[in-house]
Amino acid sequence: MMAKSSDSGRPEVPEGWPPRQSGGKGRGKAIQLPKFLFPLFLGFLLLVGLFSLFVTDQGGFVDVGDTEVAVVINYLTGSSELVTDPGIVIFIPWLQQAFLFDKSPNEFVMEGQRDISFNHVRELTVRAKDGSSFRFDTLTIQYQLIPSRTPELLNDSGDGESFKRNWIRASARSILRDEFGKYSSEEIADPSSYELAVAAATARLDGILELHGIDVTQVIIPRPKFDAVVEDAIEKRKNANQEVQRLGIELEKLTNVRERTLAQVERDKAEEYELVLGIIEADRITAEKDKIKKMKNADAVKIEEANKGNAQEQANLQEARALEEKARKDAEGLRARVAALETRGEILVREKLAQKFAGIRFTIVPYRRDPAPIRIEHLGASGPLPATGPTPAIGRGRGGNR
Repeated sequence: MMAKSSDSGRPEVPEGWPPRQSGGKGRGKAIQLPKFLFPLFLGFLLLVGLFSLFVTDQGGFVDVGDTEVAVVINYLTGSSELVTDPGIVIFIPWLQQAFLFDKSPNEFVMEGQRDISFNHVRELTVRAKDGSSFRFDTLTIQYQLIPSRTPELLNDSGDGESFKRNWIRASARSILRDEFGKYSSEEIADPSSYELAVAAATARLDGILELHGIDVTQVIIPRPKFDAVVEDAIEKRKNANQEVQRLGIELEKLTNVRERTLAQVERDKAEEYELVLGIIEADRITAEKDKIKKMKNADAVKIEEANKGNAQEQANLQEARALEEKARKDAEGLRARVAALETRGEILVREKLAQKFAGIRFTIVPYRRDPAPIRIEHLGASGPLPATGPTPAIGRGRGGNR
């Protein structure tokens, strides 16, 4: 006969169980255990309890490895103790409990078409702001818990590997989609925009997970993959940008050549200018020397001429003084003569007339009346008369004088 199930899912006790003895001669006797089995039974129960304590980490001690940290919770006081050094940690069962956490680096990988584990999920696809889509083949987030924040992580995430299951998986995909979705496919293909998106996503992801006691050490994001049409357009754009960069490099080279040429020309011109300045300076020095020489020669000539002038001046002064003296003497003689004339005036005049007339020769001719007679005292003053007209009665002297 099969037992029936109750609504609670537990099987019901079959009717007529336990079976009764037939014949109605009374109930059967209960089985009684020997008294010496009771201590053995109690020891067995104690061993089972201790075994369950060790299996469930309630045995009073845990072994903290090199890559682990432990948090010991005191249920009586509500306090917690963080243990970061490797070794055996002892606690009081039922009053305390120890929780172990892995502090070694972990990787959260996003690749493939399906989720494999809590640390390996499907690839990341992003809808760009221009409506196109792109994906990342293998995206890796390296993280680990912050040992000093382990008590907070226990309260926030639970024990064991709960922090690996919850926060990275919940935050990574949404944050990465938000940051990379701010750009178009053309913009995200640009290395500068790509680097900005990676930096922003890393900073934002690290900031959110740090609140839960998790440190994001590195985010390895590959180049995005686009649809075939978008990939072709990006490739063409990339080739065009490379051509622009090549032309820019050529332009920079030509600019450098131009600058070097200009620098060479300027250097040559500067050298020529310095040479010309040197020549001009040498000519100036030579001219200055000639000027000084000529000035000295001129000064010497000036001094010589001045000396000559002074000598001539002295000679002229002496001659002038001599002439002055002579003139003074002549004047004195003339004054003496004038004074003599003043005293002997008429006699001297007659003497002079006598001396004048002493050299005159007279020729006597027969007398005839002169129509224009001339007085004899006029002969000395007016000079000889012209030989015209009749000879005067007195006569004609030598030289045509009368």
